[in-house]
Amino acid sequence: MATSKRASYSEASIRVLKGLEPVRQRPGMYTSTVNPLHIIQEVIDNSADEALAGHARRIDVIVHADGSVTVQDDGRGIPVGLHPDEGVPVVELVFTQLHAGGKFDKLDAGAAYRFSGGLHGVGVSVTNALSRRLEVEVHRDGQASTLVFADGAPVEALQSRSLARGEARSGTRVRAWPDARYFESLQLPLSELTHLLRSKAVLLPGLSVRLHVEKSGETHEWRYDEGLRGYLREALGDTPVLLEFEGQGAAEAQTEGFAPGEGAQWCVAFSAEGSVLRESYVNLIPTPAGGTHEAGLREGLFQAVKGFIELHALAPKGLRLLPEDVFSRASCVLSAKVLDPQFQGQMKERLNSRDAVRLVSGFVRPALELWLSQHVELGRALADLVIAQAQTRQRAAQRVERRKGSGMAVLPGKLTDCESRDMSRNELFLVEGDSAGGSAKMGREKEFQAVLPLRGKVLNSWEVDRDRLFANQEIHDIAVAIGLDPHGIDDAVDLSSLRYGKICILSDADVDGSHIQVLLLTLFLRHFPQLVQRGHVYVARPPLFRVDAPARGRKPAAKLYALDDGELQAICDRLRKDGLRDGAWNVSRFKGLGEMSAEQLWETTLNPDTRRLLQVSFGAFGSEATSELFTRLMGKGEAQARRELMEAFGDRVEVDV
Repeated sequence: MATSKRASYSEASIRVLKGLEPVRQRPGMYTSTVNPLHIIQEVIDNSADEALAGHARRIDVIVHADGSVTVQDDGRGIPVGLHPDEGVPVVELVFTQLHAGGKFDKLDAGAAYRFSGGLHGVGVSVTNALSRRLEVEVHRDGQASTLVFADGAPVEALQSRSLARGEARSGTRVRAWPDARYFESLQLPLSELTHLLRSKAVLLPGLSVRLHVEKSGETHEWRYDEGLRGYLREALGDTPVLLEFEGQGAAEAQTEGFAPGEGAQWCVAFSAEGSVLRESYVNLIPTPAGGTHEAGLREGLFQAVKGFIELHALAPKGLRLLPEDVFSRASCVLSAKVLDPQFQGQMKERLNSRDAVRLVSGFVRPALELWLSQHVELGRALADLVIAQAQTRQRAAQRVERRKGSGMAVLPGKLTDCESRDMSRNELFLVEGDSAGGSAKMGREKEFQAVLPLRGKVLNSWEVDRDRLFANQEIHDIAVAIGLDPHGIDDAVDLSSLRYGKICILSDADVDGSHIQVLLLTLFLRHFPQLVQRGHVYVARPPLFRVDAPARGRKPAAKLYALDDGELQAICDRLRKDGLRDGAWNVSRFKGLGEMSAEQLWETTLNPDTRRLLQVSFGAFGSEATSELFTRLMGKGEAQARRELMEAFGDRVEVDV
């Protein structure tokens, strides 16, 4: 009998990644691998957290000619003594162990960091893991201590000496040489680095931040004693500003639902013309994709301005104001302080903490209401601007409606349409099943959200001819609902008949739901590619778990949602850090969207302020490469190609069946 060559699967097949191995095996899970900016930002954020805690007044960054980068601050310095449990120097733990840091116990009165951008203790350990060499020098307690790493491991033991006269008494200096094996390019984007460093100075008035680039000899230094107002004025330049509004607010001990110190600082400038600038930060971390804190600012501004207009009876009859009428001409810089922020991914580009909407709007709205009552003439000028924006929006929507009205097909009966005719604002949710469709219909915002339930799985349309598509009822209903005919990537397509600016695929967070997603994406990529190319197709991400957490400290009882097992574990870790014992909270798993109440579906998946919505695009691959990949995935004669893909990438998939 021939010996089988099939690989054995036994106890010895299971490998446990230790230390920094997970980062080096899958760097893309922890950081951006386009260039090393993010791993350098992790070091800068540590220095900024020292400044936020009131212990650093200066940050210096040097981009060396050999590609390495030095970050130095005058903070307290990382502790260098032996850890009481681990028995190794603390500074070594920080750079070699994931989830080791001083930013977990934030509810303790004596916590080292009450507010910080660092959350998970994976920051500078990732920097070390992805650097071929890293040097740390700490000044603390009258000594200068140095430690050197190579490929993530210590190569020179911790050495200490007495500080010489004239040396800084405290602080940390880190120099890292990023490893070319983990990045597409080692070239740092200096414009992004410059913006990042300047933002630290903006958000921490009085902090001096300096950047020196050895290769070009450039040196920049920033210090903004006026903070947000000075930065916004500088950024807007010659743009004529109608009015400026700035303020701040922080929770106190008696503030219900928030920890003392949580709050926001903002500066908003309204202008009738010119471009607008919007920047937001959470605990000094830039959030270029916005998030719930920006939603809170928008909500607070809208409610205050709307209340002023109603109080003075300024709106014409029949005019309905919307938040974008107020926010469309607003430039703003927002800095939020959140005790335990929840970001979307390790890159922290978007804040997902649902309480941040209420936190920020709760301070912005009353502050603006008071300001408007004290500056009535400026308030009237702002009201005129907002009303003009609303009238322009309504006229545009009416023109589109008249243009569509004559030749529109009869809409499918199971479509629950929205009231608005503003295509740019309208959203269509393609929902898996009638049960989930019912919850979505009850939970949606009927003003601008429409729901089309789908029965079963849509036809695999990758190899279906365009003229035979409408033989399938589900595809026919989708095409009629969105108001667009099937087309090719190079066809001349008139999108004026498009009825929804966002077409959102909403399916269960399981294997069947993923299959339905793929089938719908196949339909849009093959037969409606210009919707994808122009950014109209999205995938909604409902949670898989709900965690019912009891009150802990000043934090009230809360319902927390997790997309997957990783987020569930992070929530449980966070609750343990808040002082709860295992079993004090209850975890529920959603079997499907139909199990969610209308309120839950709105809060987690439909509400624009708190949902997670992924935009579908061709990305760096382009339409041709994407089409080739989908041919391998969805083509009828491509079984061997799919087998090769599964053999190549199957170990990366975590299947929930």
